Amino acid sequence: MRRRLLTALLGGVLLPAGLVGCGLPHETEVQVDGSGPAAEAGALNGSPARPPTPGDSSEPGPFIDNYLRAAAAGEREQGYARAKEFVAQEAKGQLREKPQSSEIELTVVRLREKPVITPPVNQGTTDVTVKVQQVGVLRADGALDPPEASETEYKFQLRRADAGGPGLLLTNVPNVLLVSDTALREYYRSRTIYFWNSDQSRLVPDLRYLPSSVPAERRVTDVVKWLAGGPSKWLAQGVTGLPDGTRPINNATGADGHWEVNLTMPGADDKKLGLLATQLAWSLPELNGQLDLKIQNQKRLTVDLQEERRAHAAYPAGDRPARFSVYDGAIRPLAIANEPRVAVPVDAEDNKNVVAAALARADDQVLAALVVTGTDRRQRLKVGSGPDPVTVFNTSEHSYAALGRPTWLRSLDGRHPAGLVAADGKLYRFDGSAQMSLVPLAVPGPVVAVAGSLDGHRIALVSGGKLYVAAVSVDGGVVGVGPPQRLAILLSGVTAVDWLAENELVLAGNEADRRPAIHQITVDGAQETALKRDIGAEVTQLAAYPGGAVGGLPSLSYMYEANKAAYRNNPFDNIKREQVLDVPAGSRATNPTAPFFLY
Repeated sequence: MRRRLLTALLGGVLLPAGLVGCGLPHETEVQVDGSGPAAEAGALNGSPARPPTPGDSSEPGPFIDNYLRAAAAGEREQGYARAKEFVAQEAKGQLREKPQSSEIELTVVRLREKPVITPPVNQGTTDVTVKVQQVGVLRADGALDPPEASETEYKFQLRRADAGGPGLLLTNVPNVLLVSDTALREYYRSRTIYFWNSDQSRLVPDLRYLPSSVPAERRVTDVVKWLAGGPSKWLAQGVTGLPDGTRPINNATGADGHWEVNLTMPGADDKKLGLLATQLAWSLPELNGQLDLKIQNQKRLTVDLQEERRAHAAYPAGDRPARFSVYDGAIRPLAIANEPRVAVPVDAEDNKNVVAAALARADDQVLAALVVTGTDRRQRLKVGSGPDPVTVFNTSEHSYAALGRPTWLRSLDGRHPAGLVAADGKLYRFDGSAQMSLVPLAVPGPVVAVAGSLDGHRIALVSGGKLYVAAVSVDGGVVGVGPPQRLAILLSGVTAVDWLAENELVLAGNEADRRPAIHQITVDGAQETALKRDIGAEVTQLAAYPGGAVGGLPSLSYMYEANKAAYRNNPFDNIKREQVLDVPAGSRATNPTAPFFLY
């Protein structure tokens, strides 16, 4: 089953899509405020933009903006050299270089306001203050790690260039290689590499960044190095790296549909080489043709990259999506345009007193998790699985004041379905018998929302109004959650989150003016884009469709609940009562709430 899964390039300006199952990536532009399906753009972001130079601007504000782009505008090894072109000779020592290119790191910041410029004083120098949000540290392996600096502003001082020439030069500069998030988008390409989960049954995406200036022949080498170097820190608990001691021997070679990779890999048997071949095929989605795998100069395996992607899906794609909502205490299908419609896969006797729900398909089974309200107005989790419709349910032993919308973890182990849910400010795992157990988390605030990715080994969660991601391992139904990594975001008071694409999240919270809004953000926090502003009320539930199946919904589709009513995008509109199907006669007239997708 084919379907392009959208993965975002740096905050939604371009969104390259990787395919689950087979095929090649493309790119689309982001949709804002519920616009229609995104249009395709050129492959791999096109040619890299021209690096900025000190002479490009004689005004302090644009000059600083160009300086914050310089280090990213080419190969990492020349990052300091490009930045120092903007620095006066007497101040070059303030920007101390790392001794080796492998240690060069870029401190990525997001400008919160326009630079504050002090009029020239003190023999013609100008002071510029830039207020920033720390986004992260871009490592040599292309991974964006959490911020290490805590500065909220940086101060610069400028003077006119020597001998009255055009342009400006820096006479005071922070001792860190700064890069703006817009420069990251302009001069880097997003790349998704893949690692196997613990039982090597599916691949888990890992978002990285590669300079646009890197030629095609270098991409293979860098991807091999990244895979050998292991996953991003936050993913480590949910995936399996290559055998210890694996490293490339020289650079990968090849062109015109034939590539060669030479490695040292301890214990390199046929199984390990086959697994690596699948990883490489998905981690190099733009390449077709053959790739030869050599172990210490001896050819051991030749793989057809395109055929490998066809034969081995990265992870299950999910079935055709359908929309549902809760109406008068029961799950009901929604009729939106000509989208697929299916009957509620839950027996009518159990489809009562529902306030939120999560449904998922696993082979020929349906997984159902319902949040139901009892006569005591306390909430319980009701869980069932089986053929459509599900007729056997179990109810959690304990009740709670408030349960969030559950999320199913899309594990291949159909005998042990498992999920996560926020209950009374804490995160719980649940199984098919509705047994709930506490998941310890090192987060400072109450957990109010959790969402699982399509691959089943990554989650996003909201705690204390902040956004986190974490890796998930599932072994025999036992769910383990790795240390959460907090993302740098523009929104405050986050209330809801879901997966919008392979490496993209959609979240709801408050913008700087405290108005509720919905934003899109990369899974590492690198780029954030407003999708819907001025909502008018707090978003209490949010559900998105991350792609996966043929004949699905428009790209980047999401729905949400605010002020006890349901809304959708593509195009943006409220979900009306007449769009709710299969409503029994005598039902109470109300608004549909708690919308969600089944796929």
